[in-house]
Amino acid sequence: MADAADTEVSIRPETQADAAAILALLDHAFGPGRFVKVSERVREVARFRPDLSFVAETAEGIGGVVRLWDIGVGATRALFLGPLAVHSASRLDGLGGRLVERAGAAADALGEGPILLVGDPPYFGRFGYSAEPAAGVRLPGPVDPRRVLARGARGPLSGPVGP
Repeated sequence: MADAADTEVSIRPETQADAAAILALLDHAFGPGRFVKVSERVREVARFRPDLSFVAETAEGIGGVVRLWDIGVGATRALFLGPLAVHSASRLDGLGGRLVERAGAAADALGEGPILLVGDPPYFGRFGYSAEPAAGVRLPGPVDPRRVLARGARGPLSGPVGP
């Protein structure tokens, strides 16, 4: 994949035609270990939101993806962000951040509820995600509670994550 600075990047909604390229990107970014993560357990029970999921496309193909899913946190309707993956050739150009911002803006435009994710606090904190509103969230498996982050919550989120 060429340096992203040398190619035009288009962020657009994900389509079914992107499935094979996204799978290849996820394999490249995470490998088979992604299937044992707690985030995968959440996605197994969540409803995929293609209208809130985006790809970054260059002349070489799909260079990044972000997906959102409908979930519940206790009685609160919410979204779950993940996976966020960017091809290694584009990781330092801010493409991941642009994808996170685009998905969040699309969710906000539709009046969706809070967005929950499991991720790196310093990275996602730049986009308004914090561990404080997610302190009462119970995920379907072990996870470092400092990595359970949310944004857009009107109060503390509490309860198990489910469909």
